[in-house]
Amino acid sequence: MRLASVSVDLDEIHHYFEIHGLTAPEDASHLVYDVAIDRLRALAGAGRFPLTLFAIGRDLDRAASCDRLRAAAEDSHEIANHSLDHRYDLVRLDREEIGRQIDGGRAAIEAACGRSPVGFRAPGYTITDIVFDLLAEQGVLYDASVFPCPAYWMAKAAAIGLIAIRGRESRSIVDRPSVLLSPTRPYRPGRPYWRRGRSSVLEIPVQVTRGPRLPFIGTSVTLAGPSRARWLARMCVGEPLVNLELHGIDVLDAADGLEALRPHQPDVRVAASRKTEAILAAVEELRRAGYTFVTMREAAAAFGAGS
Repeated sequence: MRLASVSVDLDEIHHYFEIHGLTAPEDASHLVYDVAIDRLRALAGAGRFPLTLFAIGRDLDRAASCDRLRAAAEDSHEIANHSLDHRYDLVRLDREEIGRQIDGGRAAIEAACGRSPVGFRAPGYTITDIVFDLLAEQGVLYDASVFPCPAYWMAKAAAIGLIAIRGRESRSIVDRPSVLLSPTRPYRPGRPYWRRGRSSVLEIPVQVTRGPRLPFIGTSVTLAGPSRARWLARMCVGEPLVNLELHGIDVLDAADGLEALRPHQPDVRVAASRKTEAILAAVEELRRAGYTFVTMREAAAAFGAGS
């Protein structure tokens, strides 16, 4: 079995400014829903693959954003839950508030699209046993939060430290180093969550390559360019499921109104057309290797979620 999925976290632009301890300009506030989501749907059409869109419940308070997400759902793309408020410190909240964040995101998506999501991804890829317990209690079929990538973990820790040195405070947090011991293929979490167990929730980790566990995500693919994106994809060949995770910003660039992020995020310096070319190159490399593209819900079902 060789399956592949393409998922997208629809984090609005202000979240990126929060990572860097900056204030987002008002004119860029809704770029992900007003610009990126149409580009993503066009990208999916060009690459002949379905999307799994992880939406933040609070963004759906805005009617225009709600309409665009519903249109994507009606176009057979899966809509999954990325929490109510995208609190980077979700795992540091008390149990009741974590449950509210999960259920609030679910309810907003169900109200917008008419169908309750079955998948969840935690903000910032951080998760705990408590979060898994609550996902199971709420009937979630799969989670896609665990990112067992040493390069990403170290780069994130270094970036947060550098922001602090510059006198700003990042909203982002670093996961526990033990995440780096977690499985790289779909599994049912145990206690602690990175051990295999018998949870009713299937974990679909964020993709890393074979061997050195390099990140195979939107940022690494778009910064790599088409030829190196193909190489990264080849480094994942052999995995039963390749889960390429993108963000809405991966199809945007500085010219879209993100000039203020240019000094802080190298990816916004890359032209959106070049980013799209790199993503399609990675997709084509996987398809050439015999992978069939499905939604994450379909992937989870193939690995026994809900059985």
